[in-house]
Amino acid sequence: MDLLGSLSVWIMPLLILLIPVIGFLRRVKVYEAFVEGASEGFQTAIRIMPFLVAMMVAVNVFRISGAMDLFINSFAPLLSFIGVPPELVPLAIMRPLSGTGALGLTTELLNTYGPDSMTGKIASTVLGSTDTTFYILTVYFGAVGIRNPRYSVIVGLVGDLVGFLSSIYICNYFFSW
Repeated sequence: MDLLGSLSVWIMPLLILLIPVIGFLRRVKVYEAFVEGASEGFQTAIRIMPFLVAMMVAVNVFRISGAMDLFINSFAPLLSFIGVPPELVPLAIMRPLSGTGALGLTTELLNTYGPDSMTGKIASTVLGSTDTTFYILTVYFGAVGIRNPRYSVIVGLVGDLVGFLSSIYICNYFFSW
């Protein structure tokens, strides 16, 4: 364990040193390559900025308009019937939309119920096993100019649903004894 602890402390500084050294040994102009990559990254950031702004506005409108609360209230009885804790429904809705929003909801759940509660364990597992589907599609598809996501939205949302339901099942299986 001491070896792993030492390795984890030194791995990032070693990588930061190792990459330029390997580039130098391979006769790569390291600084010029770095500047070129940074320039491309900046251009990509500028290209995806409108997509990010649109996504953030849509998420805020969804939350502030009350549409999220309406959605939660309409599906809460069904989800409660199949064993989904009602307090996790906002997290299930927010996670595909916004990572920051989902993290905020998870923080609220952890503060309210505690990290060792079943709700806290499930919320943490959901946060780690699902993804921000709409954010990913917006940013990555926008960065490369894809206008028609085809089945990507459906596949991403099905993956999120499976991750959410699996998190509930696994936490109940491992922590309900």
